[in-house]
Amino acid sequence: MIIHVVQPGETIESVSDSFNIPIERLIQENGIVNPDNLAIGQTIVIVYPDAVYTVQAGDTLENIADTHGISVMELLRNNSFLSGREFIYPGETIVISYQTNKIRSIVTSGYAFPYIGRDILRKTLPYLTYLTILNNTVTIEGDIIDADDAEIIQTAKDYGVAPMMFVSTLTEQGISSREVAYSIINNPQAQERLIDNLLRILNDKGYYGVNLYAEYINLENLDQNAEYLSRIADILHSEGYRVVITITPRAMMQDLNLTFENIDYSKLTVSVDAVLFISYQWGISYEYPSSNSPLNVLRALLDYAVSIIPSEKITLGLITNGYDWRLPYVPGATGANAVTSRNAIQIAAEYGIPIQFNEVAQAPYFYYTADDGSLHIIWFKDARSFDAITGLVPEYDLQGLSIWTVMDFENQMWLIINTNYDIEKVLNIS
Repeated sequence: MIIHVVQPGETIESVSDSFNIPIERLIQENGIVNPDNLAIGQTIVIVYPDAVYTVQAGDTLENIADTHGISVMELLRNNSFLSGREFIYPGETIVISYQTNKIRSIVTSGYAFPYIGRDILRKTLPYLTYLTILNNTVTIEGDIIDADDAEIIQTAKDYGVAPMMFVSTLTEQGISSREVAYSIINNPQAQERLIDNLLRILNDKGYYGVNLYAEYINLENLDQNAEYLSRIADILHSEGYRVVITITPRAMMQDLNLTFENIDYSKLTVSVDAVLFISYQWGISYEYPSSNSPLNVLRALLDYAVSIIPSEKITLGLITNGYDWRLPYVPGATGANAVTSRNAIQIAAEYGIPIQFNEVAQAPYFYYTADDGSLHIIWFKDARSFDAITGLVPEYDLQGLSIWTVMDFENQMWLIINTNYDIEKVLNIS
């Protein structure tokens, strides 16, 4: 795999000629939306096929996969444009395998709301082990306001992806409730009701397990939360369900060094199958303009996490979106709009702005002046970011990755993951 950074004067034609890869394949595999106007600094992932096949009349994905000794899911991962299509057409060229040396197998999970675009969902599912479905909101009495998720659960299973139920106090606006979180751990009746509701929904809807957001953890309530989570895990495990918890550690700067609140999170993870470390962003950020989950911060987080929790239980959260800030920045007042990598590249290409790259954060960024004359800065992720972050999984011997979110299809991210890793599946397709 090669990550090429577009240089001044380069075109999609010149990149195609330089690497001897058809233009159509470069555009298709990378999800390039600006082929006629590449941005300087834009990344293009180059992966050479090891074997290709030209579709013949009467072919199906199943018989092509059988003939070449691979699964249909692998065929879809190597040709994401095929997902969700009813037909394949004679003369189409599809990739059977790539020239890759995969590092290891990993567990992957993606977060999605039930209203995710079905085309995006079907393109994404071949790359996933688990699909975590948002959001089942807990009330102060221990009831659960569950999602309209029957269709997405079944679609996940059709692709051999295990659906996971996400449970938190978060509202649709992304606002969590300290009052509800404290009530559940302090009120035995509410806790009992919550567990009963969990079991009912898991069973009725056919979920594979639950992802519990461990909110508002502090030194005073750590033991209570540990006891509560252990109790839930023991009960759900006895019924055959997987149990994951999500933790957002509080980070602090001390003497220019990033440290994390001194809480022994290992107490929360004794009985669970996996722990996910992630900092959620909900479309608007009031933090100082910078990279979202920069590599140096993720390293500091993992150095801390593996010191207290077995690495094989840890799943690293990968936040895909970037942010567009209007300047000047006013702390606590200036908001930022979430942007996809595709959005960011389109803006850079439209305004003719070279994309810069921060090596420490492993993140691209650029300034631009909008049509109304306002100055903006965008930080986002590109192939270099995705390659560096996913590389932390084998480096720290983690269980895998969890993507926040899969509501948009990040071509380069999935191309890099598919190139370097085998995706574990826990469900068989009937």
